[in-house]
Amino acid sequence: MMEPFGATATNRRPKETKTWLCSSAGLFSVTLKMFLLTASHLETKHVEAVQAGDVVVMLGSSAILPCHIITNDRLSQITWQKTIKGKAPNDVFLTIQPTTGVKYSNGQDLRFEFIGNVNDKNGTLKFSNVTLKDEGSYTCIFSLFPSGTQSRISQLVILVPPITNLMDHTPLEGNEEVPLATCTAAASKPKAEVRWIKGSLEGKVREELNETQHANGTTTTWSTLLGKPGREMNGQLVKCVISSEATKEEILETNIQVHYLPAKVNIIERSQVSFECETEANPNATVIWSRSGQPLPPSVKVVGTTLQFSSQSNDLSGLYQCETRNPYGSKQAYLFVHFSSGKCTGPIIIAVFSTLLILLILAIIGVYCHRTGKLQRFYDLCGEMRQVWRREHPEADVEERPEAKPLRTRSSSGQQEEESPAEAVAEGSSGL
Repeated sequence: MMEPFGATATNRRPKETKTWLCSSAGLFSVTLKMFLLTASHLETKHVEAVQAGDVVVMLGSSAILPCHIITNDRLSQITWQKTIKGKAPNDVFLTIQPTTGVKYSNGQDLRFEFIGNVNDKNGTLKFSNVTLKDEGSYTCIFSLFPSGTQSRISQLVILVPPITNLMDHTPLEGNEEVPLATCTAAASKPKAEVRWIKGSLEGKVREELNETQHANGTTTTWSTLLGKPGREMNGQLVKCVISSEATKEEILETNIQVHYLPAKVNIIERSQVSFECETEANPNATVIWSRSGQPLPPSVKVVGTTLQFSSQSNDLSGLYQCETRNPYGSKQAYLFVHFSSGKCTGPIIIAVFSTLLILLILAIIGVYCHRTGKLQRFYDLCGEMRQVWRREHPEADVEERPEAKPLRTRSSSGQQEEESPAEAVAEGSSGL
């Protein structure tokens, strides 16, 4: 090859030196890169993130969103992003830098409070007053050198306790199946369970369960007791048991209410001047006392359901009415009261009156028989019957006849003489 003009061996030597230097520099650069990659690979093995799972909190409370790693890499930034309903995915809402501190993105939300430590590579947040709209996934991202980024996801789950209520329907007594009571667990998340303890009504009523899901993720559940309302059900105790993950088991109690009109009215004598009017009704009946449909005398008072007389004057005697009434009907009962002035009581007067009446009737019968001669015929009939009896029973007549004794008579001379009964009878006959 032909050399340029003026070229010597000395002029050619520097070019060979540059070529060797370039080759050496390239080899050193490749070696350095390999070393750094190896070191980086070795350091990456020491990066460890704390496991983050579901964070379950009650509506309106505070949630702790943990984010912590252990590594020797240099931390340049911690980034928080969220994915919630109604928002773009991976929405960055907060960054934390070692030099500048906390910086909010897309508006300042002071409910988020940084409670970690950058030097400890701890990016934990406290999230206060959470709402249903805040439910979703929250991701913390560590920017590390030279390993790159590490992230952890926390799923925020919000529980909503039910709003409970137990309502009585108070139906009117009847033969149709109607609601008796309804137990409600409203707007809970997750949905609540509702069941009944029926007590003495077991087998007489049935329960019907319904639920409604709302757009915000909550559910309302209600159960209704159904049955044919009878007055025997009134006042019976039933219990509603509500169970939910958001709260402990709750028991609500009520007494079944059935309305019915007044039943039989009873008037009870509490004393000689006090009479109480009683009946069974729901709602309770109003008691109205009157005297034969007219207002009560001023001296007669009503205390509650009791009629009270201030005296036993005869002018207070008469017929009194007790009327019981509620919104569904009315019933009446009557009381006859008799008072008499004086010291004699009612029973004595009745006894005396009865005795006088019997004596009067006997006197009238006697006068009638005497005037018509029936009394004499009665005597004659009795004599004839006695003679017939004597003839049929002579031995009884002898036993009954007393022993005959001599009769003593006085003679004309003044001396007493004994005379046989037969002679006396003969003399008596001759004298006749």
